[in-house]
Amino acid sequence: MDPQDGLELANDTPDVVATVPPVTNGEVKPEDDFPLSAADGVIKKPFARPVDSVKVEKPAELTEDQKAKYEAALKTVSEWTTVPNTSEKNAPIDPITDEERMWLTRECILRYLRATKWNVSEAETRILGTLTWRREYGMEKLTPDYISIENETGKQVILGFDVHGHPCLYLRPSKQNTEKSDRQIHHLVFMLERLIDLMGPDQEKLALLVNFGESKSGQNASIGQAKQTVSILQNHYPERLGRALVVNSPFYIWGFFKILTPFIDPLTREKLKFNEDLRQHVPPTQLMKTVGGDVEFEYDHSVYWPALNKLAAQKREQKHQRWVEGGKKIGESENFLKGEDVSSQ
Repeated sequence: MDPQDGLELANDTPDVVATVPPVTNGEVKPEDDFPLSAADGVIKKPFARPVDSVKVEKPAELTEDQKAKYEAALKTVSEWTTVPNTSEKNAPIDPITDEERMWLTRECILRYLRATKWNVSEAETRILGTLTWRREYGMEKLTPDYISIENETGKQVILGFDVHGHPCLYLRPSKQNTEKSDRQIHHLVFMLERLIDLMGPDQEKLALLVNFGESKSGQNASIGQAKQTVSILQNHYPERLGRALVVNSPFYIWGFFKILTPFIDPLTREKLKFNEDLRQHVPPTQLMKTVGGDVEFEYDHSVYWPALNKLAAQKREQKHQRWVEGGKKIGESENFLKGEDVSSQ
């Protein structure tokens, strides 16, 4: 298995379409204090959910063979009691935590199975590898306070959802405000985790909107940083990229992408779209004016940053409560955790 297969689209063809509902547990919804569209005036906070017209494609039903392979993988991961703390040979191990057990959802296991072309053994190896990576990378250290300085200028902004309900992450190199460091990569990983927090029912993927407008070559990621980012995405966030939309691309960026091409799997490359009309990909009422939408967005770090992290924390807490209520199961349904009225797995 080539590790570059991690971000490819699932081979299953969606067969049912459903409107995205607000996420709720029958209580006060986290999005009640957040804007929903450009009609809410100057926007300084993230949108809490997609516009009502957005449709999310439900995943296709598993075949009998796929069900059997899922059950085999579920049995294996359910029996794990410890996880290595590093990727080194003979690394020390510690008991698997509740947070790690909750991370091992039904859909998580399926994402790795799809990424490995339904090779059960390889999927299991990669799942354990990601659990180890999350420990070694120090995910618990990637706190809002630690990351805050990286986002003071709004160089990364989570705002809106595309036409398929994927939460959108804007990358704005012209807003670069720090020297190249590991924390810049930590910043992207932190934002990926927040995107996952905001995903609604039947939603597993995200959209990247990269706006090179007004950026200079020194403000963009180095080749080394880009390779590291691609490796993290493909190995530890499989089946998460829905689309990547690049606009205002300067001439030197084409050479940059040409260098990166060998490190990106073919199906991921197919998701890269350059200089297209973004209104065809994101509802205008949730798309920034700077890239052709209707949203008058103003980045104020003192407003946006606490609002984003409050919303994400509320979503995570609700999912945790549902996980506890469901019996703290490995293989729990993500839709159940997101508040859907479905049976716990």
